[in-house]
Amino acid sequence: MKPRQPSGKGAASRGLDVTLRTAKRRSASSQRWLSRQLNDPYVAAAREQGWRSRAAFKLLDLDDRFRLIRRGARVLDLGAAPGGWTQVAVKRGAGPVVGVDLLAMDPIPGAATLQGDFTDPIVQARLGALVGGRADLVLSDMAPNTTGHPATDHIRIIALAELAFEFAVEVLDEGGHFVAKVFQGGSERQMLAELKRRFTLVRHAKPPSSRKESSELYVVASGFHRAV
Repeated sequence: MKPRQPSGKGAASRGLDVTLRTAKRRSASSQRWLSRQLNDPYVAAAREQGWRSRAAFKLLDLDDRFRLIRRGARVLDLGAAPGGWTQVAVKRGAGPVVGVDLLAMDPIPGAATLQGDFTDPIVQARLGALVGGRADLVLSDMAPNTTGHPATDHIRIIALAELAFEFAVEVLDEGGHFVAKVFQGGSERQMLAELKRRFTLVRHAKPPSSRKESSELYVVASGFHRAV
């Protein structure tokens, strides 16, 4: 059964935005974030449908478009907490599915979760054992805390994407896929060139479920070549 996208029901989708009273101890940025959460139909839909976060809809969108998750695919989800993307991989028939994050995660039925740094060789060995060798799909929805300075934020998120890509090169099986979050402005030229060298097809996509004001973008690479 295909998970439902937000149906248009609810206060936010009817234009009945929730207005917050200003709290004395709440900063202006916190006030804006909370208001956005309360008026976001994807937040409400994720809660209704049992997804850990609204980010689940981004992977659902990407998978609908690019057919990334096949039944029985071996999936590694980097920076997985709170687990929305890991849930999607399980629901769409992948397995084994392994999520890893520096933060602890509540157990996800049908998946293995690991707390640790995926760049740590000891953690990498455990991930390999849990996924059963090589992976068919490596996912990364990792993003740094934004500074508000576009150039700085771009450099920081590209650094995370490069770490995820380096890891993917080591663990992906022939023909595998790689998905990573970047920011608009394009992937770092060197990284994009290396992606094109190691994958048959490299594309950029912004899922409909990404917030319109967000500069996030995803690089989707398909058809991994182990030998170059």
